[in-house]
Amino acid sequence: MAQNQTKTPGTETKQSTGLAARRAAIEILVTVLNRRQFLGDAINQTKAFKYMPANDRAFARLLVSTVLRRLPEIDQAFQQFLDRPLPKNPKKLFQLLRTGTAQLLFLEMPPHAVVNTSVALANEFRSNKFKGLVNAVLRKVAASKSEVENPAKLNTPDWLWQSWVDQYGEDSATAIGLQHLANPPIDISAKEDPELWAQSLGAELLPTGTIRLTAGGHPSEWAGFEGGHWWIQDAAAAIPVKLLGHIAGKTVIDLCAAPGGKTAQLVNAGATVTAVDISRSRLSRLESNLARLQMSAKTIVADLRQWRPNDPADIVLLDAPCSATGTCRRHPDILRLRNESDVAKLTAIQSTLLDAAAEMVAPGGLLLYVTCSLQPQEGPDQISSFLNRHLNYQRSQFDVSDCKTLESALSADGSLRTLPCHWPNRGGMDGFFAVVLTRFL
Repeated sequence: MAQNQTKTPGTETKQSTGLAARRAAIEILVTVLNRRQFLGDAINQTKAFKYMPANDRAFARLLVSTVLRRLPEIDQAFQQFLDRPLPKNPKKLFQLLRTGTAQLLFLEMPPHAVVNTSVALANEFRSNKFKGLVNAVLRKVAASKSEVENPAKLNTPDWLWQSWVDQYGEDSATAIGLQHLANPPIDISAKEDPELWAQSLGAELLPTGTIRLTAGGHPSEWAGFEGGHWWIQDAAAAIPVKLLGHIAGKTVIDLCAAPGGKTAQLVNAGATVTAVDISRSRLSRLESNLARLQMSAKTIVADLRQWRPNDPADIVLLDAPCSATGTCRRHPDILRLRNESDVAKLTAIQSTLLDAAAEMVAPGGLLLYVTCSLQPQEGPDQISSFLNRHLNYQRSQFDVSDCKTLESALSADGSLRTLPCHWPNRGGMDGFFAVVLTRFL
């Protein structure tokens, strides 16, 4: 193991609670909730965020994530103390009250610090107009008790909640919703010696071989990052490629490949990989990640509706664009920005991409379909429709040796369905659907 990086998670300095982090959090929330942009894009657009110290960035991100996870609960908590509705125009005022409430009720920040910094920000945003309101409302929130009968249901959009109840039952829907309220751990996949890297990082080695860390800090500062010994990848996201079994020497086309976690798995397993993505910028990120890992793959920028390889592949992996409702624990903005019409649009795109992928598989080869959605339209329903259209494909039995303690995720029809509430005592996992199909003609 390389010894040039020795910093381990959990050694960071005390979290900053100053104005800069709170100000950035409010700017990001305005971009997400008012301008309807996804969290990653909002963070990239907030110039002050990148120049803040690491601890301030971490606190701002935590504050934003907490608001997004518990938005209905937070709004309910502070709005009960309003004498009249807030004005519609000052968007930052809404986000200021939301961040203040989140700090008081869920981040256990000292009430005097929360009130004082919130009033100071109110003074910045609207001169002195709302200082008194912010002061009074947050003091009442601090003195109140937040009692919600079913926080899982309250904080989940109605359309999502009902779809999960219909598909998985109310108990599972509740467990999923509760898992979304918790700050998730960071998972990594090691190129080799996962036991050794788990020990080095003071982390837990999960039954599937993923390394899980619960401490804070930025992964780029941890031992092994610069040396390219591991990459970030949720435990559930790491399972689908393992379903393929032994793939050394196989040719693989990885479609919609960026940011490259599964590409790295394929290369690390000895496959010859062509990674394809429609976005040049996303593919550049994949190339950068592979370079750090000292791995190589052929990369192609292409629209799969027109592009076809010169030769069919032994394996084609389609990690299809989807609603990503299985990743709300890591991306709580999904809860606030997605809607039912998005699922319908994405289902149509997936169908088109599956038809294209089917043409790229050599006879006798495998097609691995993956989505990080909990919606049946993007998983089992999509595959049933595909098999009705493509009579030269059939479901394939896959390798279950890497699914230890996840027997409930394996369906009788030969597919994988992980849920956020799997491994609840370990911090859960993302929700994924995966199926392996064999082309026999």
